[in-house]
Amino acid sequence: MSRRVIRRKCRCCRKFFVPDYRNDRRQKYCSAPACRQASKAASQRRWLCKPGSCECFHSATRLKKIQAWRQAHPGYWRKPKPSSPGTQVAGSQRLNPAQGSCNVPGSDRRTLQDLCPIQPSEFIGLISMLTGSTLQEDIEATRRNLLLRGRNILGIKFPEPNETSLHKHYDT
Repeated sequence: MSRRVIRRKCRCCRKFFVPDYRNDRRQKYCSAPACRQASKAASQRRWLCKPGSCECFHSATRLKKIQAWRQAHPGYWRKPKPSSPGTQVAGSQRLNPAQGSCNVPGSDRRTLQDLCPIQPSEFIGLISMLTGSTLQEDIEATRRNLLLRGRNILGIKFPEPNETSLHKHYDT
């Protein structure tokens, strides 16, 4: 059994509309923005005409209650200041060995200290500044690219040591 569609004339624009089925007996305005604004203004006028509606916000007891709350909560309306004016500390990022990176192709699971033990900390810091990352995977990938580029420029053809040659004595 379907409900009968009721059409009603909007009090603002005078066009016919179908009221919402949940509110069809009370809806007098259509959903156009200008009509919704007129509906709100009419609703506020009706509320202000009721006796006692003005005292709701302007009574002496309400004023004292608001003043007491404001005194108990000073600075409530102010925005909080940022906790730190600087940037993030570089030491706060840590390498998670269980998490892989899709940006580093074929990276082995050794630490940066094992791969470049003779690199000074200034060189590692420089790579970190250039890449904007403190992750060891990113630093190692950049170091490997710099090494290959330098070898290509100088014409040096040394093979990159692979993991099997480094750990050969453990297999026996």
